[in-house]
Amino acid sequence: MSGRDLFCQPRRFGRGAALTLVFASVLVAGAATGSLPQELGGGRRDAPDRAAPAPAGHVEDVTRAAEEAAADGKSPLEAAERAVSRSGDRWAAVYSEGEYEQFEESLDGRYTGVGLEARRERDGRIEVTRVQPGSPAAGAGLRAGDRLRSVDGRPVDGLPVTDVVSLLRGDAKDAAAGTTVRLGLQRGTRAWSETLRRALLSTDSVTARKLPDGITVITVAAFTKGVGDSVRGAVRRAPAGAGIVLDLRGNSGGLVTEAVSAASAFLDGGLVATYDVDGVQRALHADAGGDTARPLVALVDGGTMSAAELLTGALQDRGRAVVVGSRTFGKGSVQMPNRLPDGSVAELTVGHYRTPAGHSVDGRGITPDLEADDGALARAETVLSGLGDAEPK
Repeated sequence: MSGRDLFCQPRRFGRGAALTLVFASVLVAGAATGSLPQELGGGRRDAPDRAAPAPAGHVEDVTRAAEEAAADGKSPLEAAERAVSRSGDRWAAVYSEGEYEQFEESLDGRYTGVGLEARRERDGRIEVTRVQPGSPAAGAGLRAGDRLRSVDGRPVDGLPVTDVVSLLRGDAKDAAAGTTVRLGLQRGTRAWSETLRRALLSTDSVTARKLPDGITVITVAAFTKGVGDSVRGAVRRAPAGAGIVLDLRGNSGGLVTEAVSAASAFLDGGLVATYDVDGVQRALHADAGGDTARPLVALVDGGTMSAAELLTGALQDRGRAVVVGSRTFGKGSVQMPNRLPDGSVAELTVGHYRTPAGHSVDGRGITPDLEADDGALARAETVLSGLGDAEPK
């Protein structure tokens, strides 16, 4: 599993989504990540078949607890945390004002960090998988393949990548650009430490590359602002008639509007998903004019979450893509932010969404059409070859 030091962690409770109609989860701590507390590939093993919506009056209860605490001179944030812990809302999150600002920043495609992506190896070691060009880590000479041994003196071997990312990121008061973090590193037999200053960095949420056989691989790390346009641009630039692999593995979610915009690159209008907010049913539709002809495979795994699952479900249900990989995470709930008296924010579940065929994702995930783990990209290429042969000449 892997992670980038992007999203801040909420204060104690389940990692919810942010902003109006965001299907995100900060269980994964990076925009190009599969940073789950479990190994990738299976989603939440402890998830129920279908998560129940938040209890009636849940939002009012949390808000009332915060207001009463403020009136008594106590911490509204702590009161909200206690109310959320009693509610059974597994996706709720409570943020301080600063944490929420950082999370909103990350959805704008920016984050404060050192520019590392990492994964945990089978033996528990943490290995750097990518160093963002122009980042503090790049300036210090770090490179892919380096081993991360400690962060600020704390050994990281065996930790979930989410915890490692949290250490790199720092907590809300220590995570500002210019603050320092000390890394223990190893390259071959050389071990050394490096002190880096965190910086405000931009994410590369969409990357595209062409394989030798002409297939274009479009990787979407998270649905930050502008991602939908980037996906559509990548589709337009792909060689005419050639297949596309839409790689959503480790995609932590993001803004639902961007996921719908990305769906519009491959659909000619029509339904993307339905959802309910406080019992009111609504629908999301793609724009007309997408490329509906070229062969398409969507790659997914246990780190494919929320908005990425919404997109996958739309492409699968409407017969637009063959889905290859392993079962997705299973987060199909809708959170809404509620500002508390001290400026902190409680994000609380208000509903769930369904795929065009009416399937619930929450607690279940999406089962791929073809199971694949190692070698999933090669399997996708094989599928695209077959789809290309099936196209009329």
